[in-house]
Amino acid sequence: MELIFEIGEEGRQLDIFPKCDVPEVKLNANPRKQELHLPHVSEQELSRHYTKLAKRTHGVNDGFYPLGSCTMKYNPKIDEEMAALPGFTGVHPLAPVESVQGCLEVMDTLQKDLAEIAGMDAVTLQPAAGAHGEFTGLLLIKAYHESRNDMKRNKIIVPDSAHGTNPASAVMAGFEVINIPSDDKGCVDLDGLRAAVGEDTAGLMLTNPNTVGVFDKNILEITKIVHEAGGLCYYDGANLNAVMGQCRPGDMGFDVLHINLHKTFATPHGGGGPGSGPVGCKEFLKKFLPGFTAVKNGDCYDKSYATDTIGDLRTMGGNFLVMVKALTYITTLGKEGIKEASSNAVLNANYMRVKLSKTYHMAYPVTCMHEFVMTLEEEHKQINIAAMDIAKAMLDYGIHPPTMYFPLIVHEALMIEPTETETKEEMDHVISVLKEIHDKAVSDPDYIRNSPHTTVISRPDEVKAARTPVVAYEF
Repeated sequence: MELIFEIGEEGRQLDIFPKCDVPEVKLNANPRKQELHLPHVSEQELSRHYTKLAKRTHGVNDGFYPLGSCTMKYNPKIDEEMAALPGFTGVHPLAPVESVQGCLEVMDTLQKDLAEIAGMDAVTLQPAAGAHGEFTGLLLIKAYHESRNDMKRNKIIVPDSAHGTNPASAVMAGFEVINIPSDDKGCVDLDGLRAAVGEDTAGLMLTNPNTVGVFDKNILEITKIVHEAGGLCYYDGANLNAVMGQCRPGDMGFDVLHINLHKTFATPHGGGGPGSGPVGCKEFLKKFLPGFTAVKNGDCYDKSYATDTIGDLRTMGGNFLVMVKALTYITTLGKEGIKEASSNAVLNANYMRVKLSKTYHMAYPVTCMHEFVMTLEEEHKQINIAAMDIAKAMLDYGIHPPTMYFPLIVHEALMIEPTETETKEEMDHVISVLKEIHDKAVSDPDYIRNSPHTTVISRPDEVKAARTPVVAYEF
């Protein structure tokens, strides 16, 4: 596909931009060393160009998007409508508190709702993403130990099935990472954990249900082991969509957590950002929170600053309009709706898991939570069909592939998470497609190995694309 710089001719123009509403100023000398290479296109060319680009993307609005661990759920349009209200979009972050009472009420309400759902005592909305939230939570843990002059606690324990951001965030916060193995059920190995904890343990990072979609039945014992060693327990909120309204991380023994608003509370994901990763904590960590939190004093709202804050993690109060979307989602569903959403997410995942289990090998053939992991290890050995081949073949059916080769403890992994927003009819369609692809892989493996066949390009050189990307246009 041509870039916009490669279409049009000099002199072509369009008239869709508004007239300039500020005084024009001409410089005495041109500060540019060379003229700008701006495209000269007509309105029709511009419209067609971006329509072509849009057709090359695939989002939740286009079809099934089962990225395991990512929770690619549908974002209700009412969220966008509320965030587009002029009273929210026109506010200035430095406006005096008496003029932004509605915005502070939004923040205060969302803080309380998230704290209730997570089982925490306080919440900061400042972190701008999930990984940013992890970093924030780890700084809270660090500040806690330093406030007690317990400087020897410099190790964070992370399971081998964890999200890659967990060890990365721990290292960024100045900790050493101790990796512990999973057991044959994909859960934390208790003996391995007991062997890992000690006087230098600062904390444990864990998500529950974990990254293979299994709820760890030993969770209370896990957090007890860490606490008895003097460490704190950090909950990675990536999989909160499976348990919200059912059980709370705070009740499992976790001291601090982050929540991915784009995963659990239906705010835009990825390119539709910006993101938001609020952090919740227990009362004893509250005094270390960053930035300000919104509080209600009598009939008015105000900003409150922690006494021993770790400092700002971002300017102002965070990505405010994302908060509006999350609060709209929570308010729309209410207490019972939140619980129903997580129930349906678990139901959908188990429905697909059972329907596919006679065709595909399940890495952990047990009742899952919000996602399940299939392994193509046997197919790879017997007919040289890899997980990548199945994923590529799905593109020919207009279905976005699931998460591939994660978690690393499962070889040739495909992780599927249908979320609560997919219908039975859509899941049945995807199930039939996956069965058809598997049958084709057995009868004609070369066809599947050369998939996709109907997309704009087939299989790009992904190693070359990662190592030598071309991201600039040479005029």
